[in-house]
Amino acid sequence: MKSTLLSLLILLSGLIMASCGKPRPQLETPSDLAASPVIPLPASMTSTGGGYFLDQDTEIFISDSSAMLAAGALQDVLKNQLGTTPAIVMSSDPDEEGIVLRLSEDNNGAEGYSISITEDQTVISSANPAGLFYAVQTLKQVIVNNEKLVYFPTGEITDAPVYEYRGMMLDVARHFFTVEEVKRTIDYLAFYKLNYLHLHLSDDQGWRIEIKSWPKLTEIGGSTEVGGGPGGFYTQEEYKDIVTYAAEHFITIVPEIDMPGHTNAALASYAELNCDGKATELYTGTRVGFSTLCTDMELTYEFLDDVIGEISAITPGPYFHIGGDESHVTPMEDYIPFIERVQEIVKKHGKISVGWDEIANAKLLEGNIAQWWANAENANKALAQGAKLIISPANKAYLDMQYDSTSQFGLHWAAYIPVDSGYIWSADKLVPEIKRENILGIEAPLWSETISELDEAEYLMFPRLPGYAEIGWTTEDKRDWESYKPRLEIHSKLWEDMGIDFYRSPQLEWNNTNEL
Repeated sequence: MKSTLLSLLILLSGLIMASCGKPRPQLETPSDLAASPVIPLPASMTSTGGGYFLDQDTEIFISDSSAMLAAGALQDVLKNQLGTTPAIVMSSDPDEEGIVLRLSEDNNGAEGYSISITEDQTVISSANPAGLFYAVQTLKQVIVNNEKLVYFPTGEITDAPVYEYRGMMLDVARHFFTVEEVKRTIDYLAFYKLNYLHLHLSDDQGWRIEIKSWPKLTEIGGSTEVGGGPGGFYTQEEYKDIVTYAAEHFITIVPEIDMPGHTNAALASYAELNCDGKATELYTGTRVGFSTLCTDMELTYEFLDDVIGEISAITPGPYFHIGGDESHVTPMEDYIPFIERVQEIVKKHGKISVGWDEIANAKLLEGNIAQWWANAENANKALAQGAKLIISPANKAYLDMQYDSTSQFGLHWAAYIPVDSGYIWSADKLVPEIKRENILGIEAPLWSETISELDEAEYLMFPRLPGYAEIGWTTEDKRDWESYKPRLEIHSKLWEDMGIDFYRSPQLEWNNTNEL
């Protein structure tokens, strides 16, 4: 009888232990999810004071294969923190103690998401795989690793971006950046939820994309850069690799072939593209506005049809950037019909034209985009035609502008842009006529006249790039320099871990950085 009773007690004890799950660690002090230094700042963060603890048994559950990219990104985060790789489990009925990535009827829009973190489970929900991926970028910034425990603070996050286009431009024409350097740039953009990378693929100093029907563009035009360096170019296979890598990070590539100006590299490659039939000399300086395609020659449009066609065929995104800026030696009576005809070529190849604000002097096709960088009158001309705008004011958003007179790289023809000036502006407050509904989004261009490698680009990107990401993502009422500044300071620890060579602006207190 005693042995029977003892067996029952042992069995009951086991059942109780099983129902309680594994022992839960205790926090010395309550956690505060809402105080996490997230950039860009989410729409809402609330705390419940506890922790969802992560260990080698943590599993990631998905019910749809389209969530796999986000799950893989989360897997990498946890591997870095735990030293072990958590399993990704396909299940429609996930474990109560797992991390669940769920595609659902979400009311936060295509890129919005919600995160619910309890002591038993973390649930990420979005209507779109992109939203799940952005939620993972947020979890990267809230995770706590105090060397004893690794956990997510408990609470709720809901979030969605203000603008659908949140981008950066990288000038690979003035100085060439390798495939790996472009991929590293994509990593930075993805972490801050930027979703477009605009590649400036041609200029007076270099042609950077293989065109199979016009091979001398890279053979000759790709052979140099500013200062006379060796230049370089992407084969179409390498370009497709960049496009694929970007897509895996929910970033769309926007290729730019600048025209009719900024075209000396092409004119040096093919004599027949010049009005006088003579090839120009290769150019390695930084002057602008001296070159132009021969706008009244039929071969020019055959050439552009080939170029736009080959690039469009390997670019799945919707946009093709036709440049159009600083065509100082192209008479306006030639410039206007040129832009109008090129738009039709872009449309023929299934793309939407984007151009710098000067293109608004021409009649824009319905749905085409003007990128305002300098002239508010041009922006208003685009609005009068019903076009939307990408906002990139040179005196606020150009990453190649110096921070101040002592900063190592960059120029200052538009302005000095210290870190606070790069943050304290709103796209819909710069010009009275430009309202939020007129704006597709914002973009921070990085021209490369003064930089020749990624470390130098990082100096200009950081610490300003996260601020542009927040302008594009977070509502104006939640953006404030005094509350943003300490979050940015804390992020410098992350940049150090990533090997980013950032500028230690005197506006920020870098010695007060804390662990993320």
